[in-house]
Amino acid sequence: MKGNEAIAEAAIREGVDAYFGYPITPQSEVIEYLMSEKPHERTGMVVLQAESELAAINMVYGAAGTGRKVMTSSSSPGISLKMEGISYIAGSELPCVIVNVVRGGPGLGTIQPGQCDYFQATKGGGHGDYRLIVLAPASVQEMADFIETGYDLAFKYRNPVMILSDGIIGQMMEKVELKPQKKRFTPEEIINKYPWATTGKPKSRERNIITSLELIAAKQEAFNQKLIKKYQEIQENEIKYEALNTDDADYILVAYGSVARICMNAMEEARAKGIKVGLIRPITLFPFPTPIISKLADKVKGFMSVEMSAGQMVEDIRLAVNGRKPVEFYGRQGGMIPAPEDIVIALEQKLIGG
Repeated sequence: MKGNEAIAEAAIREGVDAYFGYPITPQSEVIEYLMSEKPHERTGMVVLQAESELAAINMVYGAAGTGRKVMTSSSSPGISLKMEGISYIAGSELPCVIVNVVRGGPGLGTIQPGQCDYFQATKGGGHGDYRLIVLAPASVQEMADFIETGYDLAFKYRNPVMILSDGIIGQMMEKVELKPQKKRFTPEEIINKYPWATTGKPKSRERNIITSLELIAAKQEAFNQKLIKKYQEIQENEIKYEALNTDDADYILVAYGSVARICMNAMEEARAKGIKVGLIRPITLFPFPTPIISKLADKVKGFMSVEMSAGQMVEDIRLAVNGRKPVEFYGRQGGMIPAPEDIVIALEQKLIGG
C-alpha cells in the first residue's frame, strides 16, 4: 500500500469515529481512500470532506470534545490553516490525531517532499504555550502503526498528536501488516472511560464545559502550569528513537523520517571508507531524544543533522549537545532529496576536515 492509504486503512481498523479533512497534495489519498472504502458501512465511521481546512479542524475540535476518536490530515499549507484550531484543541486538553504529509515551502511552495514543518510541529505552531506530541514515521508500516500509538498517547495525556510524515513516505508503496479491526466504543463506554467528555449530562455528575477561554489571569496561569507539568511528564516517559552503530561511532548522523532511511545508506558508505559513523533516528520529535544525544556527546567527535529543510532539528541537537562537541548541518530544500554520497561528502568536509 501507499503510506497515505495505509494510514487511512489503519484508522478504520483502529475504530476511529470520524475523519474531517480537505484534499491537498501529497496527502489527498488519505481522504480518497477513506471515501472509496465507505467505512460507515464497515464500522460506522463518519468521513466528511469539509468546505475548508478551517472547518475541518473545528469539526475535529467539536467531535473530540465528545470523547470520540477523531482525525484529520493535510499537507503543509493546510496545516497552517488549521493552527488556530489546533491551539484551541490543545488549550482544551482534547485528544485527536493530526497527520501532516509535509511538502516543500514556504508559501504554496512545491508538491515535492520536505521536512520544513519541524518547527511548526514541535514548537507549538499556533499561539500560546502548548506542545503537540509528534511522531515521525520512516516507513509505510510505521504510518499504519502510529495510528494506534497516536491514539494511545492522545487519550493518555488528553493532548493532540501529530504524525509528521512527508511526501516520500506518503506516496511510496511498501508491504504492510495491518492490525485486526477494533470495535468503536458505545456511548455508555465513552461515559465510563472519559468522564470529562461532553456526552450529555447524566444526573450523576455536574455539567462538563470544554473551553480554552479563561478571563481570570491567575486561573489561566495555573492552567498553563498544569500543561507544563504534563509536557514534562511526556518528556520523561514517552521518548522513542532508533540507534544504529552508535557503540563504536566517532560521528553521529541524526535524521528522521525518509531522510533517516537515506542516512542508513550513507552510514554504510562511510563505514566502507573506514569512517565510524552511527545514526540516531528520532521517532518522537516531541519529546525529542535529548538524553541519548547528550550521552553520546561525551564519547563521539561530532554530530551532523541531515534534513530536507534549511536546518531546523539541528537546533534541538545543539541544545542537547550544549557546546561539548561540534554539531553541523546538511540539508536540501524545495523538494530536493539528499543522496547518500552527498551526505558522506558533507560529513567529511564539515566534521572530519577532509
